[in-house]
Amino acid sequence: MRLPARAHQEPARGECLPPRSSRWYARRWMRPESVFLPVSVLALWTMLVLILVGARRVLAVRSGRVPRSAFRFGEAPGVPDDVVAANRNFMNLLETPVLFYVAVIAFYITHRVTPGTVTLAWVFVALRLVHSFIQLTSNHIMHRFFAFVASNVVLATLWIRFVLALV
Repeated sequence: MRLPARAHQEPARGECLPPRSSRWYARRWMRPESVFLPVSVLALWTMLVLILVGARRVLAVRSGRVPRSAFRFGEAPGVPDDVVAANRNFMNLLETPVLFYVAVIAFYITHRVTPGTVTLAWVFVALRLVHSFIQLTSNHIMHRFFAFVASNVVLATLWIRFVLALV
């Protein structure tokens, strides 16, 4: 069986693709840019949470649960828990994920993106989404804590893999 000469090249006549489950296929045919899909999902989710923060603030003011002045300097005592939770979640999405964004860019510009990198990126994003859903709904502290810790373990694994790929 003749295999295509270069990655990202369609097979010529007479050439065939290896089975998709093979390691060769994953390394040879995965586009490095695919690592930016989980990044995009997390960035879009962050923007949606920002819209949610604004919506919850407006609804809280309109319903009379809090005066408009409560948001003059961020948040004041007496702001409803659902508004505080959305705001905290938005802030959380601007903290640790920055290290994720930097790691992904570092993998990409150093040509170190592998299927494992993409998988870890998706796992990190999934855990951050779970963390957000917990914080925005039940806000069960232990469930949120486990999602937070697991996402940070994945992030640390990404960084360790990056450093090891450089040495």
